[in-house]
Amino acid sequence: MNDDTRQLLENVRDGKISVEEAVLKLKVKPFEDIGYAKVDTHRTLRQGAAEVIYGAGKTPEQIAGIADAMLRNGQETILITRLSDGSAQEVQKAHPLRYEKNARCGIIGPVPEPDGIGKIVVATGGTSDIPVAEEAAVTASVLGSEVVRLYDVGVAGLHRTLSHLDDIMNASVIIAVAGMEGALTSVIGGLADCPVIGVPTSVGYGASFNGLSALLAMLNSCASGVSVVNIDNGFGAGFLADRINHMNRKREG
Repeated sequence: MNDDTRQLLENVRDGKISVEEAVLKLKVKPFEDIGYAKVDTHRTLRQGAAEVIYGAGKTPEQIAGIADAMLRNGQETILITRLSDGSAQEVQKAHPLRYEKNARCGIIGPVPEPDGIGKIVVATGGTSDIPVAEEAAVTASVLGSEVVRLYDVGVAGLHRTLSHLDDIMNASVIIAVAGMEGALTSVIGGLADCPVIGVPTSVGYGASFNGLSALLAMLNSCASGVSVVNIDNGFGAGFLADRINHMNRKREG
């Protein structure tokens, strides 16, 4: 059960609002149709996390309009992924927007204080993997997780990975982001006692096939406890890691 729903029910219990008022809040239509988009206003109620705007392929005007609908329906923090620098400048004219250039993400509203069960470690094989890693890190942060970044710790210099054993051993979830042969995921998976999410990137020379070699290597990892998302899908990894990091909400609900 998400925090907003719990608070609503507690307010009914404590006599702060009437049953009728609570029913009215829950009856608000589950989406708002703005013509070019149907904004899912019940996503938080169903899943505990609000809808995220995928910016690629949308005009700045469409992004701003979707954000308008979200804000009208009570969403306080909005994450926009795959947002170009030019589109961000245009959206900023309509909404106060914090633009994370490396992650290609925009944030409208406050970033919540971390309240997960632990820390999410985001590690990259190389510096070239940072844009995908930052998408994962920003996503997890906006959803309410504390993130530790370990960048350029790939297996070409294994001592770099091993110098961060404390962070690896104490993480609640680890996101391993790597291109080339994607070996970082298996190495970390063999060290950590927590779930490890592999993110293959399209970084690499011709025979890496734009990330396919890293994807297949991660899928064939012999380390237990490893799962894999799609190529360059930092958002998916950050979202999944945050959900694991907030399993206490499921238990409490």
